[in-house]
Amino acid sequence: MNYFRIREDRSADYTGSVDASHRWGLPGVRCPVCLDAWSGGANVYPSVDLTPILSLADFETPRAESIEEYERLCELVRPLLPPGAQLEPGAGFGPFEGKAQGRFGPLFTDFSAVLLVQREALNKLQAEGLRGLKGCPTALRFRQRNSPELLELELLPVGRLHPDCLPPNPQPPCSRCGRLKHPLPKPPILDASTLPEHLDLFRLEDYSNVNLCTGRFVEACQRLGLDGVVFQPLGVSAGP
Repeated sequence: MNYFRIREDRSADYTGSVDASHRWGLPGVRCPVCLDAWSGGANVYPSVDLTPILSLADFETPRAESIEEYERLCELVRPLLPPGAQLEPGAGFGPFEGKAQGRFGPLFTDFSAVLLVQREALNKLQAEGLRGLKGCPTALRFRQRNSPELLELELLPVGRLHPDCLPPNPQPPCSRCGRLKHPLPKPPILDASTLPEHLDLFRLEDYSNVNLCTGRFVEACQRLGLDGVVFQPLGVSAGP
């Protein structure tokens, strides 16, 4: 199986842009072990509704908290997550809401790693039998007429990088908050033993801002003429 990274297509003749965030989110964290204050925020679950949580205000304002408070809030959210979800500081929940403008392709992503799809394009991809395509409503506001219906694709974190592409003697993740210290290797190489057999669309577990798809997904997009993103082929290693 071939795998590809999904990236923004800056050469496409589309002008679409968004200024938005998810309705709720976990705070960032101040870690007493690595002494970092950080927030990832690429793990997002637009299908998750936090309204059953009584202290909903705790998830409405971006901020940094102690790791104990962060972990307490994680436990409130955890029962509401889809199977296979994982949490990190800054994880987002609920609809992607804010402003959007311009002309969008069938698929759209930007630096935020949120992956949007027009309704008609999603219907076509699902008709191809692709696995793991879950489109969630957004709350994007357009000022223009004839605005598209954009859905957010919910990507579960599965798969890791192979050790061969990591720096020599890489520093392990922080034992308390789990933060990785080294940036995404260039080029990234996927660990074949960690890749899912039941999903054609997902994001990496150890680098959650990396959206991945299978060759089946790419072939379907090309056959259907669905553009707006680029597909960067990635190496896969099965070695130890």
